Amino acid sequence: MHAITPFRPVFRPLALSFAGLALGLLVSCSCAPSGTATGSKPSLRQRTLLDADWRFHRGDMLPSDEVIQPSYDDSQWQRVDLPHDYVLDETGHYSPTNDRSHGYLTYEPAWYRKQFVIPEADAGKALRLEFDGVFRDAQVWLNGHYLGGHPSGYTPFQFNINKAARCGAENVITVRVDPRKFEGWWYEGGGIYRHVWFTAKNPVHIGTWGTHVISDLPWDNPTADAALTIETRITNDSDNPAQCEIVSEILGPNGAKVAMLKEAKEVPARRERELAQQTVIQGPRLWSLEQPQLYTLKTTLLCDGKPVDATTTPFGIRTIHYDAEKGFFLNGKHVELNGVACHQDFAGVGIAVPDSLQEWRVRQLKQMGCNAWRTAHNPPSTALLDACDRLGMLVMDENRHLGDCYSHHSPKGTTYTNLTDLSVMILRDRNHPSIIMWSMCNEEGLQGTDEGAKIFSAMMDVVHRYDRTRPVTCAMNAGWLKPGIADVEDIIGINYNPQRYDAIHERHPQKPMFGSEDTNDKTTRGEYADDKTNGLRSCYNLSEKDWLPVIRRPFVCGSFTWTGFDYRGEPNPYGWPDVSNNTGLLDLCGFPKDKRYYFQSCWSDKPMVHVLPDGWNWPGKEGQPIRVLAFSNGGEVELFLNGKSLGRQTMPKDAHVEWQVPYAPGKLVAKAYTNGKLVATDTVETTGAPARIVLSPERKVLRADGEDAVVVPVSVVDAEGRVVPITDNRISFEIAVQGRILGVSNGDPSDHDSDRANNRKAFHGRCIAVIGAGPKPGTIELTATSPGLKPATASFRVK
Repeated sequence: MHAITPFRPVFRPLALSFAGLALGLLVSCSCAPSGTATGSKPSLRQRTLLDADWRFHRGDMLPSDEVIQPSYDDSQWQRVDLPHDYVLDETGHYSPTNDRSHGYLTYEPAWYRKQFVIPEADAGKALRLEFDGVFRDAQVWLNGHYLGGHPSGYTPFQFNINKAARCGAENVITVRVDPRKFEGWWYEGGGIYRHVWFTAKNPVHIGTWGTHVISDLPWDNPTADAALTIETRITNDSDNPAQCEIVSEILGPNGAKVAMLKEAKEVPARRERELAQQTVIQGPRLWSLEQPQLYTLKTTLLCDGKPVDATTTPFGIRTIHYDAEKGFFLNGKHVELNGVACHQDFAGVGIAVPDSLQEWRVRQLKQMGCNAWRTAHNPPSTALLDACDRLGMLVMDENRHLGDCYSHHSPKGTTYTNLTDLSVMILRDRNHPSIIMWSMCNEEGLQGTDEGAKIFSAMMDVVHRYDRTRPVTCAMNAGWLKPGIADVEDIIGINYNPQRYDAIHERHPQKPMFGSEDTNDKTTRGEYADDKTNGLRSCYNLSEKDWLPVIRRPFVCGSFTWTGFDYRGEPNPYGWPDVSNNTGLLDLCGFPKDKRYYFQSCWSDKPMVHVLPDGWNWPGKEGQPIRVLAFSNGGEVELFLNGKSLGRQTMPKDAHVEWQVPYAPGKLVAKAYTNGKLVATDTVETTGAPARIVLSPERKVLRADGEDAVVVPVSVVDAEGRVVPITDNRISFEIAVQGRILGVSNGDPSDHDSDRANNRKAFHGRCIAVIGAGPKPGTIELTATSPGLKPATASFRVK
């Protein structure tokens, strides 16, 4: 049995100011090893993705000692590719044994096996098997040898496989997972849902997450030069001391070289050493929300003058500053945190979200003016953080547990002697410029106690060991006015309770504070009356009660709305037949709800107006009053029905205006004005009968890597091309040539059809198909059909 490879970066103290925390900036994405660096030789590391062609069996296998053997016959097992969430293969059904919070789905253990060849040339190298994420309680074997286990479902782990590996021959990985021991109270899925890698490195190499870039410049003078410190951890797995040289090459956002540093160091046998280099970047191009500029650190390790390892680390230069009275500043500019909290699952794919969909999700939120993402309530995939770095989205990076605990919440007596999961999160993520705070936990029962403060202080020590450029916080729903976590954390997060903002500020006048979770309004897209029987909530159920207290208090840095997207599990306010949460600004599929436009009116400067209801089909209600709301960032809004004005109203800031409109079929138009000038218009119309299908993918070129995926929105429209909001046609999908259907969904929280299918009913005229590219160049043809409707086809190039 081999232990998980340890990580031991050097700790250096650095003073922190807690009253108005001024933080030197940090960096971007995780140390991404280069597979074939320029001028690479066989001695440089090779990193191979092992996502394709696994064998999968749901349920326990007995006797298990046979399953782990390379000779075991798994030919009858299901073939799957990673990422994979097998819990989603089931459909929700009510049962006393099925957990409500986890979407009424069946959870049971499962097994995975994969065969792969390790080249003979890798003999003598440092060999690692790396898992980005397995939910959960993973047990791993290679060629029948037990490598070890990993209980967390949210943090990466790896094994040294030198003793178990067979170079020049076939190797068999066996993994058992057991997701029944839930870590949270929402849908958590099950399986190997993030990437798996095989890495072969020279025995003397750059450690895992072994580069760290720290930038320093005055927070209130972002035009100053930036002082860079580059820390590189060298690992020597050989039996001899190594004479090493680190060459650090820095490339600017345009790819031009801006600095090159060289430093030599001897690393004793079987030891690690950290090396620090300093330089100055003159006139740095700063990472910001509007221009997320990214630099690149290319690190080459030489031994005896010959290159033996290389990595590439993207990073960004920026400053963050928290003021206890004035809020949050990015690069010296005040920024309100217009944030949302998001669970990691997505429609059709569960927790096994393809990397390319992370970028798609971030873009959906940025389009409405959202600028911050809280990773509720666990460390995210690196693909999400990479997308936030590239697109300009701030991140509250959240640890799963308080102390040494894997239950829903940490009980009294929880220890804090093994904080490995937290250490891994900080080490992996600290180079991302998008991350502006570390969150340790969420709504813990110990939050307002001395015991909770002691655990939290120990966790802060771990964070500071690896990163001192960001504040440490958590999400609290009580206990701010008692001795406890609020007394020791850097900035104070407040879940809901806006009525206590002033009292908390008075109790902690030197500490910045923000809304870590608020505005928990439950609505279902396209619904305008509550329907408990079918688990649906009216879109009229929204208010400004939580956002207005934030924006009216300069000492509150902003907030994170619950949530950005609907998510599976934790159905509320109803239970069965609802199997998902209704709190998103966007539904499960990413289609906008009406309240999305309320927050856009608060968060975006681009002129807009939105009329609610989002549709004007009310057969049988002719002459009856319909409540009509408008959201806008304009100064006034005027409403028209079939060309007749129903009145112009002054638009209160961050609020809404409304009318009672006797229903008549036709066209309802809202017009927004600023200083008397028309700036935006929104129209809803009474539609005709469903006539045809429309497919609206965001892009039609995919990568031939077996990993790329795209969301294909589907609309049912009338003869004039208008989405019909009162239809539920069942859409069937066929895919040809180089692609596959990963999943389908429609945003209906009470639809129990399988997401792993080739058809789905439209919900208020819309649904989606998630399609994935194959490993070879070619063409994907996706065809959507439904009886009585004109079909639609979308073609995708795979290259």
